[in-house]
Amino acid sequence: MAHINLLPWREEAEKAKQRQFFTAISLVALTSFALVFLVNQFYQMRIDGQNARNQYLKHEIQLLDARISQIKTLNEKKSELEKRTSVVEQLQRSRNVGTQVLDEIAKIVPTGIYLTKMEKQGNSLQLFGKSESNNHLANMIRKIDTSDLFTDAVLESIISNDTESKILSDFKMRIRIKGLIDTEQTQGASK
Repeated sequence: MAHINLLPWREEAEKAKQRQFFTAISLVALTSFALVFLVNQFYQMRIDGQNARNQYLKHEIQLLDARISQIKTLNEKKSELEKRTSVVEQLQRSRNVGTQVLDEIAKIVPTGIYLTKMEKQGNSLQLFGKSESNNHLANMIRKIDTSDLFTDAVLESIISNDTESKILSDFKMRIRIKGLIDTEQTQGASK
C-alpha cells in the first residue's frame, strides 16, 4: 500500500519557516540594535572625552587669567616702584644743589657784575643784580652756556638808571638748573 502521510507536514514546515524567518529577523534586529548601541557608545565616549578636555582647558585658562591679572598688578607695582626709585635718585643727586649752585655762581659771575638778589622757583633761578657793562653780561651768559650745572640763560631786562650812578645798570636774568626736578613733580610722584 502506498504511504500516505496524513500528518499536517506542510503546516509544520510553514511554521518552521516562519520560526526561522522570525529568528533571523530577531537576530538581525538584535545585531542592528547592538551595532547602533556600540556606535552610539563609541561616539558618546569621544564626546565625553572632548568635553573633559574642554573642561580641563577652561580650568587652565581660568588659572592663566588669574596669573595674568597678578602679573599685571605686579607690573603696575613695579612701575610705581621704578618711578619712586627714580624720584629718590633724582632727589639724591639734587641733595647738594644749593651749595653747588652757589659754587657755580661764584665761578660764572665775572668781575664788574654784582648780584643783589637770587630767587629759586622749581628748577629755574632768577638773578637780579647790577652790571658795569653789557659785555660783562654777555661773558656771563657764555660761561652759563658752558657750565655743567646751568643752562638756558635768558636775559630778561637791562635797566639803566640816570638818578643813580651812570656806571651801573640793573639787570634781571633767568637760568635753568640742569638735572634738578621740580618740587611739584616730586610731590606728585610720592602720592
